[in-house]
Amino acid sequence: MNKFKALLLAAPLLLLTSLANATTPVPVFATDDEQNTMQVFNFASPSVVYVTNETLVRDRWTLRLHTVPKGAGSGFIWDDLGHVVTNFHVIEGARKVTITLQDRSEWPAQLVGSAPEKDLAVLKIDAPPELLKPLEAGTSNNLAVGRKVLAIGNPFGLDTTLTTGVVSALGREIQAANNRTIRNVIQTDAAINPGNSGGPLLDSSGRLIGVNTAIYSPSGASVGIGFAIPVDTVKKIVPELIAHGRLVRPVLGIESAPDQWASQYGYEGVAVLRTAPGMPAERAGLRGIYRTRRGGWQLGDVIVEVDSQPVNTYDDLMNVLENHRAGDEVSLGVVRDGKRRQTSITLAAPE
Repeated sequence: MNKFKALLLAAPLLLLTSLANATTPVPVFATDDEQNTMQVFNFASPSVVYVTNETLVRDRWTLRLHTVPKGAGSGFIWDDLGHVVTNFHVIEGARKVTITLQDRSEWPAQLVGSAPEKDLAVLKIDAPPELLKPLEAGTSNNLAVGRKVLAIGNPFGLDTTLTTGVVSALGREIQAANNRTIRNVIQTDAAINPGNSGGPLLDSSGRLIGVNTAIYSPSGASVGIGFAIPVDTVKKIVPELIAHGRLVRPVLGIESAPDQWASQYGYEGVAVLRTAPGMPAERAGLRGIYRTRRGGWQLGDVIVEVDSQPVNTYDDLMNVLENHRAGDEVSLGVVRDGKRRQTSITLAAPE
């Protein structure tokens, strides 16, 4: 009888417990932001590749040449033809470059073209189309500080590593391997370490917005200051590298003197060393350095402005010309013998 009473008393409690369990939702630990991060990673990571670089060395004892690993970095698939984009410094001096896809298959790569001044290079592999998943290129002209970004790469040889952060600043400048200035660079606090170079910087929709290229760090490891070449720059350069193997920019037809030559005379600009016969600069009457009657050398024309943009160095001049094409007419501000004048010049295609 006592057992029967105990069962009658326990039954309502068991019923209430069952109802409570039935109405209590299963906890979801992933936030919307975490879900987005995981989705972007799963979507984009098959497009990211591992780039290994081997170079030739001579054995000091046998004098024989053999290949040894020189470095490694990241890259990403540009199109279904097998073009892969990476940093120039990742493959610089390479004798042999190998691309490892996400399925661990390895493919020998050929260099299609490079732009050291922009730290970009294009490689090509003959992998079947089903293994090639190109990244969708977004835009970088609408980025704002605080936007979420994701970086995927192979830091320290650890393949397919994801880091996240935000756009920390825009319009930064860094130096390329040949000491040219890369302008309008994206700064991010997403951790970028050695091996991340050449990998993609993505927005929250999984679109390419930059190519990770450098970090600022006294120790050589990420301290939250990384840089990426904006995708709008990449979209202009990569097709040129595929078509021509190099950047094709218009020319004035001058050989420039070292930057310090103009500064020795108190000018900030590009001193013309000599003009090329038949080229625009000669036709426009520009004059290079010449000998005086006494046998000394006299500074000729110094280019100080192009289309109202100040030109202080050769690097400035090259950056201005990158925005033009052969056949464009530009206005040059030129100083000769202390007097400034304006002249128009039609840019030519490089020989």
